[in-house]
Amino acid sequence: EKLDGPVMIEDAGLFIESLKGFPGVYSAYIFDTIGNEGILRLMDGIEDRRAVFRSVLGYAEPGMEPIFFRGELEGEITAEPRGSGGFGYDPIFEVGGKTIAEMEIAEKNEISHRGASICALERWLASR
Repeated sequence: EKLDGPVMIEDAGLFIESLKGFPGVYSAYIFDTIGNEGILRLMDGIEDRRAVFRSVLGYAEPGMEPIFFRGELEGEITAEPRGSGGFGYDPIFEVGGKTIAEMEIAEKNEISHRGASICALERWLASR
């Protein structure tokens, strides 16, 4: 089928430096399979805990090539889950001394990788 209007799609993943970017594009599947506990087991004994949440948003209108926008949130993988908010990897992803699961929603939204990619799209749309 052909669409008559704009189309937007977004995907995100967790990329852990010491695991060579794993789980990356397989983040949802890996979370469903081994969860946070499995990631923490893989990280056992690893000092380099750096990680990044990465969001890529694609946008296209009829007659144009898709354009892509990227948002990132850098942090570290904790030694154990902390916090009760959020979902997915939020309890093991720490930014500025707090896990995402320990943050209030407004605080999380302020630093969100998805929010960053959406803001980039908004700026692009406003500049046209």
